Amino acid sequence: MVAKNEISRGERHVDSVLLPRSTPPREVEVLVVGAGPAGLATALELHRHRVDVAVVDAATSFRLERAGAMGHSARTVEFFQQWGVADRVRRGWTFPPEWNLGTQLRTSLAGHDLRSVERPAFDTRPAHPFSFASSIRRPQTALQQAFLDQLADIDVVVAGGWRLVGIEEDADGITSTLEHIEVGARRVVRSKYLVGADGARSTVRQLAGIEREGAYATERHFRFVVRTVGDYVGGDPFPSGSNVIVNDVHSGFLAALSETDWRVYAGPYPLDHVPTPEELLHIARAAFGSDVELELLDATPYFKSTRLARQFRRDRVLLVGDAAHVRTPGGNLGEGFGDVFNLGWKLAAVLHRTGGDALLDSYDRERRLHNRRVGAAAKARADATEHNVADARALGFPADDDVTPEAEERRRVIGEILARGAGPDWGVQFDERYDDSPVVWYEPEQTAREAAWDARTYEPSGLPGHRAPNGVIDPFGGTLYDRIRGDVVLLVLSKEASAVALFEQAAADRSIDLEVIHLADASAQALYGAPYALVRPDHHVAWRGTGQDVDAGAVLDLAYGRTAPATIEPARQELTAAI
Repeated sequence: MVAKNEISRGERHVDSVLLPRSTPPREVEVLVVGAGPAGLATALELHRHRVDVAVVDAATSFRLERAGAMGHSARTVEFFQQWGVADRVRRGWTFPPEWNLGTQLRTSLAGHDLRSVERPAFDTRPAHPFSFASSIRRPQTALQQAFLDQLADIDVVVAGGWRLVGIEEDADGITSTLEHIEVGARRVVRSKYLVGADGARSTVRQLAGIEREGAYATERHFRFVVRTVGDYVGGDPFPSGSNVIVNDVHSGFLAALSETDWRVYAGPYPLDHVPTPEELLHIARAAFGSDVELELLDATPYFKSTRLARQFRRDRVLLVGDAAHVRTPGGNLGEGFGDVFNLGWKLAAVLHRTGGDALLDSYDRERRLHNRRVGAAAKARADATEHNVADARALGFPADDDVTPEAEERRRVIGEILARGAGPDWGVQFDERYDDSPVVWYEPEQTAREAAWDARTYEPSGLPGHRAPNGVIDPFGGTLYDRIRGDVVLLVLSKEASAVALFEQAAADRSIDLEVIHLADASAQALYGAPYALVRPDHHVAWRGTGQDVDAGAVLDLAYGRTAPATIEPARQELTAAI
C-alpha cells in the first residue's frame, strides 16, 4: 500500500479552473471564442505581436476530471517558452512530482513491467536530440490556469459565461452578438477578425457556414475518470503517474490527474453502445490490478477518425485547434498550438498593414495539409497498436501473481509484441514543413530533392518551408529561437554581408521590423545550406540564398503576402493531392 502524498508546498492542486466573470469589450481587434488551451494561447500569441485581443466562452469553469490532453511535445514547450508561460506550466503539478516516473508499459499498475525502462535519473546532460526544450505532462486545466494567470498579468480580457449567438460580417469587420448564459443579457462586440477556438462542435464554424470533411468513425471509445477511495496500490516507494496498461481487459493509458483521480480508457464499442458504470469500473480495476475501491466521476466518448474543416479561414473568420480539426487522440492539442503559432504573426502583420491578405490565405494552405498528414499518421499508429494488442491477447496474459519462469517468458514475448513499431514520432513532432504555401520562396525542383515526409523520422533542414534548425548562438547559452520575436529574422551565415543593407532598406520601406543575426559559423551555414536565410516568427524558413543579385523587396513581399507568388511547382500540386 502507498499512502497518499501531498503536493510540495508552493505548488497548486487545481481541481477546477474558474474563468473571470468579466464583461467583453465593445470593440477589439480580434475576438477569440473559446477559453480552452488553444483559445487562451491565441490571446497570448496575438498579444505578443501587439494585437488588441479578448477571449469569451460560454463556460465559467473547467474541471480537472474533464481535462483532455496531458502529454505535450518538446515542440509544444517551445511555444510555451515564446509565450512566457513555460515555467508556470511546469509548476502546475496536479499530482505529486515524485510520481513522474516516465510512461511505464505494464500489465497493471500493481503488476509487471512489459519492457525494461530505467526510471528517470538525475542527469546534467540535455536529453532531447532536436530541441532545447523537453516534453512535459500536465492536464489541460494546468495549462489553462497558467495561461489565465499570464493573461491577467498583461491585462487581456477573458470573459466567462458569454455564449456566441450570431455573427455578421462586412467589408470593415465582423459583429458578434453574445448572450450571457445566466441573465440573458446581450452584448455586441465589433472586431476586425473572429477566431474560433471553441472545440469540435464549434459554434463559430457553424455560424460561418464552414463544413467538415473526412471519414466518420465506425466505433467509439471512452476516456473516463475514477477516484480512489482510501489507500491504493502503486509502486515502491511511489506509484507511476503515467502508464500504458495492457492486459486481457484493459488497453490504454492509466494516468494520474491528482492524488486520487485517474484517467482510464475503454473500447472500442459499437457507436450506439453506452457502457454501464459497472462495466467501466471493472475495466478500471483491471488497470489498477487490485480490488481498490473506485468511484466513477466522468466518462467522455472519443473517436478514432480524422475530421477537417474544409476551410481554416473564411473571410474574417479563422479556426484553430479542435474547431479546425479533430482526429485520433495523441498530439491534437499540440497541433492546435501549432495553428496558433502559425496564425498569430500573420494576423498581426495584416492588422499592422505590413502583410497582405494572401498571408491569411497561407494559414489555411499551410496548416490544412500539415494536419491532414499528421491525422493520417495518428490513425495508422492507432490501428497498428490495436493489432499488437490483439496479437498479445491471443497469446494470453498470465495472472499478475503468476511468477513462474513460463509466465515471465510469456510476458517477455508480449512486451516484444507490444513494442512492434514503437518509438518516437519525430516527424510528427518536428517535421512541420509547409510544402504548398503562397508565402514561401521555394527553390527549383525542391520537392524532388528533399526527402519525403515521414511520421517517424526528422532531419533538421534549412530548406524553405521547413522548421528552422535551432542552436546556441552565443557563449552564454542563448539560442536562435530566443532571438526570434515579432518579425522576420535575417540569418547571416557567412562573413560576407553585402545583402544585409538591401534587406534592411526593403524592410524599412515596408515598416517591417527586421532582426539581423550574424552567425558566421561553418556548421550553421552547412545546416542551412546557404549564406543567408529569412526565418519567420513561427520559426519557419521563408527564403534562403546567396545574397547575390537578390531582390530583397520581392523576397519580403512574398513572405508577407504582399504580392502573388510567381509559380507553384506542379510537383507540389501532385503531393497535395496524394496526401
